[in-house]
Amino acid sequence: MNDEEHTMSERTPSAFNDVTETDVRQAFESEDYVAGDNIVTTVELVLRLGKPLLVEGEPGAGKTELAKVLAGGLDAELVRLQCYEGLTTESALYEWNYTKQLLSMQTAEGTADADESMFSEEYLLERPLLRSLRGDSPRVLLIDEVDRADEEFEALLLEILSDFQVSVPELGTVSATTPPVVVITSNRTRGLSDALKRRCLFLHVAPPSFEKERAILERKVPELDGAVAAELCAIAGRLREEPLLKPPGAAETIDWARAVAALRHESENGTLSHEEIQNTLGCLLKEIKDVERVDDDLLATLCDAAETARAEAD
Repeated sequence: MNDEEHTMSERTPSAFNDVTETDVRQAFESEDYVAGDNIVTTVELVLRLGKPLLVEGEPGAGKTELAKVLAGGLDAELVRLQCYEGLTTESALYEWNYTKQLLSMQTAEGTADADESMFSEEYLLERPLLRSLRGDSPRVLLIDEVDRADEEFEALLLEILSDFQVSVPELGTVSATTPPVVVITSNRTRGLSDALKRRCLFLHVAPPSFEKERAILERKVPELDGAVAAELCAIAGRLREEPLLKPPGAAETIDWARAVAALRHESENGTLSHEEIQNTLGCLLKEIKDVERVDDDLLATLCDAAETARAEAD
């Protein structure tokens, strides 16, 4: 057994190691999240084994939402670290409150408290990674868009993901008594290291099928007529077949459905008009070239797809 396997075999057990498939499905149901069998099984294993979950997929596919739903469904605190280029250890892990330290030193100068350590808990500013390791209550740590951070940042994650501990030179080693549920998302803008992948279970979130997206709208936008929801899903699906710069994800379809519902009165359940689609495309498409691609011919094709979906829904 190598050092990594030895460390992982002795790590603190997961707080959810006795979770069942039914528990996971109920957690998703409670948060109105439509989860396929592959998501349910993968999340169950993540919880029972205490392994981090690496979720990849296109923007808007629901990767971040998965972590939020887990936190809500498990009644756990969500701790989020949004990654970006140039992310530093101080921003991700911890830093010292230098202003408070300086004021304390000036106040204590010449007194009996002058020898008090300036590197104690009183002056420690927790950042997401350290916060997720401290405390006895369950937490979900969301490391969002890890591919936006520099490759060097992954090295910092390895110690945390291997044995849920981190070294703070001034205080010693901080180890989690209740390891967090870790969800790492990636938009695949760059490749991730093998070392990071090896520590995680993997889940790819693909654009939703017509049936799944319609089920999502039924839960997220219940005020929208079912036939209209079918039209929206058909149009979103047809647009994903186009060579767009940013194809619409489930998040954009939900926004579009809410916009259409907001603009309609309760009695308006008729088919989507050309003007209605054109005037609300900004909810679905976020690049000017993509919007301009929807010319009269493509608009007619989208309307045909919507008409077919409505007929099948009726």
